[in-house]
Amino acid sequence: TEAGRFVCVLGRNGAGKSTLLRTLAGLLPPLAGFVRLQGDEVSRLPAAERARRIAVVLTERASSPGLTADDVVALGRQPFTGWTGRLAVEDVARITSAFERAGAAAFRGRLFDDLSDGERQRVMIARAIAQDARLLLLDEITAFLDLPGRVEVMSLLREHARTAGATVILSSHDLDLSLQLADTIWLLDGQGGLVTGTTPELVAAGAIGRAFDTRDVVFSERLGRFELRSSA
Repeated sequence: TEAGRFVCVLGRNGAGKSTLLRTLAGLLPPLAGFVRLQGDEVSRLPAAERARRIAVVLTERASSPGLTADDVVALGRQPFTGWTGRLAVEDVARITSAFERAGAAAFRGRLFDDLSDGERQRVMIARAIAQDARLLLLDEITAFLDLPGRVEVMSLLREHARTAGATVILSSHDLDLSLQLADTIWLLDGQGGLVTGTTPELVAAGAIGRAFDTRDVVFSERLGRFELRSSA
């Protein structure tokens, strides 16, 4: 996909969203074919080079005993600091900027494990931003946030894609927000199929309804949102 784009991966539970992201990250082998990034096969990249190009935030509850939020975000610079881990002036500046972009500056100096789940996710986003990778892969990271928090995080990810020229790919269960905020939708049908396009393109093709309509819920193409089916 193009640089500077915010992509949301949608699909029902079990459709393969997390598997897709882990495969793109090189954490799982492809079932067929291969994954290329900037012309290079991801599975063949040395770990350090892969870390310079790909930042990953997974859905698992992160824990870093004894580390502060600053320590965790500083780990995003590890691919560039070498074995010494010594931060240069540029590294410190990128860490500060990442905290601000992720809305996590208020957590600086606090122990990571003392933060709430939502606060931890913001710190993990800051770490990914500090990594300065061309590709950010984020798996269900808004699950711990309330609605205003989800809007804020998805908006900042879209803004980061545009300002940094990065590709940001987020798997999400938040269908309505994804359809409103994503530049591109990757829609998994749960049967091995993938449909891509803008929200208007997928709505016009009826792809969203085919993927998500149930006996009780239907996607309204006219209104652009999900509604309960009428019992009449």
